[in-house]
Amino acid sequence: MTPSRGPAAGPPPVPPAAPRPPARGPRRGVYSGIWESTPGKWRVEYAEWEFCHIFSGVSILSEDDGAVHALRSGDCFVIRPGFRGCWEVVETTRKAYVVKI
Repeated sequence: MTPSRGPAAGPPPVPPAAPRPPARGPRRGVYSGIWESTPGKWRVEYAEWEFCHIFSGVSILSEDDGAVHALRSGDCFVIRPGFRGCWEVVETTRKAYVVKI
């Protein structure tokens, strides 16, 4: 996943992300992989749909409108295009993702 990031105080953590394979065949525009990050917090803005399944860890996804979502092992959710907010990894988090652009 490659969310866009706005300016932040100090250098933001750099969460490792699995590279997206080239789009081909009937899966054109659909990417999937495993993502893992150590604790940190950064701004995210999504232009695509993303399905996530948290394997381990604890993260908090905060929307600009004030909604806060605690994410834990076993949680599955979808992030819609146009989402803006902050992703905070509280405990090292590992997730599977599917992105549709």
